[in-house]
Amino acid sequence: MKVAFTAPMKPIDHPVPSGDRTMGRLIVRALHLAGHEVEIASTFRSWRAEGGEDVTRDVKELALAEAKAIAERWIEHSDVPDVFLTYHLYHKAPDWIGPYLCAKFNIPYVVVEASRAPKRQAGNWALGFNAADAALAQANQVVALTKSDAQCLKEVLNEDVLTVLPPFLETAKFEVSHSVTKGSADGKIRLLCAGMMREGDKQFSYMVLAAALKQIADLPWRLTIAGDGPARGEIEPLFDRERTEFVGLIPWQEMPRLYRSHDIFVWPAIREAFGFVFLEAQSCGLPVVGGRVFGVPDIVEEGTSGLLSDEGDASALAQNLMSLIKNTHKRENMGLAAIENIHKNHSLEAGARGLDKVLNAALEHHQFKRRVHGGR
Repeated sequence: MKVAFTAPMKPIDHPVPSGDRTMGRLIVRALHLAGHEVEIASTFRSWRAEGGEDVTRDVKELALAEAKAIAERWIEHSDVPDVFLTYHLYHKAPDWIGPYLCAKFNIPYVVVEASRAPKRQAGNWALGFNAADAALAQANQVVALTKSDAQCLKEVLNEDVLTVLPPFLETAKFEVSHSVTKGSADGKIRLLCAGMMREGDKQFSYMVLAAALKQIADLPWRLTIAGDGPARGEIEPLFDRERTEFVGLIPWQEMPRLYRSHDIFVWPAIREAFGFVFLEAQSCGLPVVGGRVFGVPDIVEEGTSGLLSDEGDASALAQNLMSLIKNTHKRENMGLAAIENIHKNHSLEAGARGLDKVLNAALEHHQFKRRVHGGR
């Protein structure tokens, strides 16, 4: 099939790296791997940090202008795709482009990663919430990447429309030489943390991590922090500079070696959907210590490939770190289990198979609806 793609939350060519941008790019790669042709129909970004009627109406107007321009291009070139796929919509990033084009050209509409917060039905985000709900109602297939998101979506979607597809990554990109030396030259266990340094949830994650590390200051560890951002000035002083190395933003090509040169990956994951870094770390054989929040338990096999604690609980995070720092056998077994978990459940190939099924299901659902409604 020819698939038109857009990502209203963050376009895949956005200059700022994030798990969301990475996942969007991976969806495109998985579609190609499954044999589909992909057109990036639009890089329009509907996401806004602040809501309100005026803001949302302005965004809607811009989005519909973009949709009409795309429609004219498709008509001019006689090149209408077989299906339209939108990646990641919710009240802050509704999609008007996909629904408009699918209705105009009578093609199936697919949404991958949708989240729904009923508390946003009123207030500044009401219009965005209603627009996201309208898109979901039109969709022929909706994919949730986490069980928690799927549970919320069940309130407005039938089971034949809703699918849970675990997030995935290109494992080949993380396959580097196993001769990379783990541990520090001084024998200390090397901990790795990777996350953007932004105000809000990211900064809170760093605060929780710093608090946890203070509770195990007597243990032999060193910490590497990969990441940068506007809150770096507030985050750096939280950590013991004699035991912490800040390496800034690392190009993705260098991340596999960075992961593999460490012993444990740790990230509190405050309010994160699932934390793409957990997939990367496990792919490189690192046991994970993180927060038990939203979709993290879906990708980290608790007790097998990692140890999770309640969101924001610094003491529990410290206890989990301590148990792995002190137990080499446990650490190594979890690292092996992490690799197996990724290859079995979260590979690009698994994502390609899952998305292919979703597209075919969307086409069947769309054809069924056309028959029911007399071809309209």
